[in-house]
Formats: sequence, C-alpha cells, structure tokens
Amino acid sequence: MKTHRSLTPRQEALAERNLYYAIASLRSPEEVRAFLRDLCTPAELQAMADRWAVVDYLGRGLPYREIHRLTGVSVTTIGRVARFLAAGNGGYALAASRLDKSRPQPETPRHG
Repeated sequence: MKTHRSLTPRQEALAERNLYYAIASLRSPEEVRAFLRDLCTPAELQAMADRWAVVDYLGRGLPYREIHRLTGVSVTTIGRVARFLAAGNGGYALAASRLDKSRPQPETPRHG
C-alpha cells in the first residue's frame, strides 16, 4: 500500500476505514458501479474485475492455465488470487458465498 509521508499511520488507517464505510453505505450494484468508476482508473477497475472472475473460475476447479486461456489474466495473478482465496482475509470467500446463485453468470471471454 502506498504510504503518505504527511499522514500518521493512525490517519491512514482512518482514511482506509472511511473508504470501507463509504462502500458499505452503497445500496445497489448500480451505486457501487458509479462509485467505483469515480474512484478507480479504468485499468484499476479492470484489474479488480479480472481478479473477481478468477475467483469464480477457481471455485469451479479450473486449472490455472485454463483460467489464463479464458481470461488473459497472468498465471502469477491467478496464483495470488488462489492464495488469498485459501488463506487471505476471507473477503473473496464471503462475497462469493453471498452471491445469489440465480443471477445470470457472466459470459466466458474468448481470447484468440
């Protein structure tokens, strides 16, 4: 995480906590979309979307190379997502378990 020389560790932690409260205050996917599009660069948003897609594919038991073929995400990033899914903070697993299984599944990207 980037450090701000002018902020104390306590101020940085408070700013991060305030961000989490802002996200938690959003009430619909549309509100989250608007917030994240304001907050993130297109590249940051794409990187997060790619990682989230990897969570789904790992949950289906696909091998890393197959996930790479389907998404274009590097095998290194896939491994990082897998490590956090298995032994991270529990965020990926919690969000995945809360998703409504009846929602439409994203189309499988087709690369070359």
